[in-house]
Amino acid sequence: MTLNVSLRALTNISNNPISRLSRYQFHCHANPLQNSHAVALNPRTLLLVTDPGSAQQMFDQTPLRHLKQHNQLLFRYSRNDQTQEALHLFVSLHRSGFSPDGLTMSCVLNVCGGCFDGTVGEQVHCQCVKCGHVHHVSVATSLVDMYMKTGNVGNGRRIFDEMDDRDVVSWNSFLTGYLRHGFSAQVWELFCQMQVEGCKPNNYTVSTVISAFASSGDVAMQIHALVVKLGFEAETSVCNSLISTLSKSGMLRDARAIFDNMENRDSVSWNSMIAGLVTNGQNLETFETFKSMQLAGAKPTDATFASVIKSCTSLKDLALVRVLHSKTLKTGFSTHQSVATALMVALTKCKEMDDAFCLFSLMHGGQDVVSWTAMISGYLQNGGTDQAVNLFSQMRREGVKPNNFTYSAILTVQYAVFISEIHAEVIKTNYEKSSSVGTALLDAYVKLGNFNDAVKVFELIEAKDVIAWSAMLAGYAQAGETEEAAKIFHRLTREGIKPNEFTFSSIINACTAPTASVEQGKQFHAYAIKLRLNNFLCVSSSLVTMYAKRGNIDSAREVFKRQKERDLVSWNSMISGYAQHGQAKKALEVFEEMRKQNMEVDAITFIGVISACTHAGLVEKGQNYFNVMVNDHHINPTMEHYSCMIDLYSRAGMLGKAMDIINGMPFPPAATVWCSVLAASRVHRNIELGKLAAEKIISLEPQVSAAYVLLSNMYAAAGNWQEKVNVRKLMHKRKVKKEPGYSWIEVKNKTYTFLAGDLSHPMSDHIYAKLSELNIRLRDAGYQPDTNYVFHDIEDEQKEAILSHHSERLAIAFGLIATLPDIPIQIVKNLRVCGDCHSFIKLVSLIEERYIVVRDLKRFHHFKGGLCSCGDYW
Repeated sequence: MTLNVSLRALTNISNNPISRLSRYQFHCHANPLQNSHAVALNPRTLLLVTDPGSAQQMFDQTPLRHLKQHNQLLFRYSRNDQTQEALHLFVSLHRSGFSPDGLTMSCVLNVCGGCFDGTVGEQVHCQCVKCGHVHHVSVATSLVDMYMKTGNVGNGRRIFDEMDDRDVVSWNSFLTGYLRHGFSAQVWELFCQMQVEGCKPNNYTVSTVISAFASSGDVAMQIHALVVKLGFEAETSVCNSLISTLSKSGMLRDARAIFDNMENRDSVSWNSMIAGLVTNGQNLETFETFKSMQLAGAKPTDATFASVIKSCTSLKDLALVRVLHSKTLKTGFSTHQSVATALMVALTKCKEMDDAFCLFSLMHGGQDVVSWTAMISGYLQNGGTDQAVNLFSQMRREGVKPNNFTYSAILTVQYAVFISEIHAEVIKTNYEKSSSVGTALLDAYVKLGNFNDAVKVFELIEAKDVIAWSAMLAGYAQAGETEEAAKIFHRLTREGIKPNEFTFSSIINACTAPTASVEQGKQFHAYAIKLRLNNFLCVSSSLVTMYAKRGNIDSAREVFKRQKERDLVSWNSMISGYAQHGQAKKALEVFEEMRKQNMEVDAITFIGVISACTHAGLVEKGQNYFNVMVNDHHINPTMEHYSCMIDLYSRAGMLGKAMDIINGMPFPPAATVWCSVLAASRVHRNIELGKLAAEKIISLEPQVSAAYVLLSNMYAAAGNWQEKVNVRKLMHKRKVKKEPGYSWIEVKNKTYTFLAGDLSHPMSDHIYAKLSELNIRLRDAGYQPDTNYVFHDIEDEQKEAILSHHSERLAIAFGLIATLPDIPIQIVKNLRVCGDCHSFIKLVSLIEERYIVVRDLKRFHHFKGGLCSCGDYW
């Protein structure tokens, strides 16, 4: 900024933005008394006249105008937000040859701050330096205020630091500026510095400082004590700030106590209390306070209605929204921007999109970015994606610039091309580094499966808040990247970010992956307990899911039983968990309990219920539940539902019924459907149907090895070795590689992986010695290897050797060596367990007296005392 500007440059119309304002046309200078005689005018009269036009007329009639008259009118314009008139008068003052004083400069700087015009403000600053008024306390204060309002915090700070004398007004302007730009932490430091310098704070100072700590209850209580110490506890403005701050900190009882003890309440007091109640979800008390406000004779304002309507939004009470809409029409507040937008949001929450859009359209060009964003969000929340996208495009065409909330909303649209376009716009408008927009963008990329771009966006966010960290964790959880998720969690704690319930929900979900460490999930559970976040619904529901998927169904049940409230995720996780663990009876009991409590069920609920029937062979019950879903709950079956039903019939050997469902499906069957048929065809030796199923799978997924291998094994089991060779040749021709079977076990927080016949483990000699010992003991107990599960044209002895070196047996042998007898052995396998290994593990659990849990591709098997939880039906 150049300070040594000449008066000639300032008054040059071509270069000076202030003087260029003189070109504007104003309609307030018409003088109906221009032919009348001049009259004497007392300068004070200008301040007493209430009509701005009359004041201008009196000023125009004054024959001898002095600087005082100019300042009086300038002050009036400033007070009435008549920006153009004020700046025009300031230019006229220069042309009249008057030298402006400190009052003139203060007034015009206030005008520049009010209209957020930093360019004109800088020109006036130059004139202040030229005229020697820059060191005047009122002028310097106005300069600080102007720079803070126009976003130039650096210049505001520099002017403040250079002030020789600072009064309480100077400090208030500076503190308010810092608060406006989000520097809440520095506000307290400056407040302390102010007192050290001997400047006594007033009620406005204290109100500003209180507002800086709206989310910090501890600091708010300290300031409350300071308020009492300074004797401001009876000041209405201070009490209003305290009510607002304490409410935002969740300290509603303290806020209510201050409100109830107030002798003089203004509309701001009532509005602060009502807004606090709404923020804390106290909807009933909100309406009671609103009623009390009217009984007390206090008139509701636009802010009052906006808050009360927001409470209706939380309740989704359409009738109440209609009543309040009528009240706003009667009181004339329906056209106020905040009220109209609140009504619009309430109607969208009640799914009344046509009424909401009608209200939006009636705003007659008064739509701002908030109302546009509210309407776009409403369409997105009610499934109107196309309408939202069109409205967003229209908004830009009409010149309304999207803000961070607009971008955060529109980025929930799941169109890949559209997201790329919005990303480019976000970069152009410099919102990419914003925490809210960056978080929405990375979430969009995660949902589209574009994980690399999601990570890049995350790293570009400058001030990562807990929401951004949680979103990144959720992304890693969705991708099954448990180790990366754990690294992100430890990184956020190192950077001083306090994890919240959503952070824990995300990291616990990441621990549900098959490759995740069993102990890792338990550690995060313990950490959540330490921070007292374990009872939050999202955390406890994630814990139920995690324990169920990691083989610990008993812990899942304990968490489920302790939940004070349950959402659909909790119920569905428990049902699916029991189903996968072969406990069909308990799964169906949970479902019946859910129905007794009139809980809402969805499509996922019935997938869990029918799967439970599938794993237990409850064909009739599975069919009944399918009919209940369609006829009673009016849920349209998806591919997954049909797949479950086909699996139900196929496992039971009812292949004809399975094919009837396939032929009657309203859409082409997916590969998963035919996989169920193929697996059942192999078990029930239906070669023709198996061949058909395999051909269907291969046509849908030509590069996936499972169908080739199952068909090959089916031919081998039937002794048709030539057909098996043909299938293998086809795999070789198409370069399809068979997925190797491997198993892994976790011992002392370390995961060990085994392939069939694996010799890579450092303890392989001990492992194979243990297997030999087990084979001898099992043969003595009557075990005979079932060589039908070896699909090679070789001698039986060789087949037995292959069976004895399957990956799950190696993992179990290592578990028996490396763990104490009372610790369960938990194995995960990437493929289904073969029938012979299933028999082998049952006998091992008996002779070794160990509890063994095996999770294969389809389900969990719990082996104990020679029995399996699947009842040999899998």
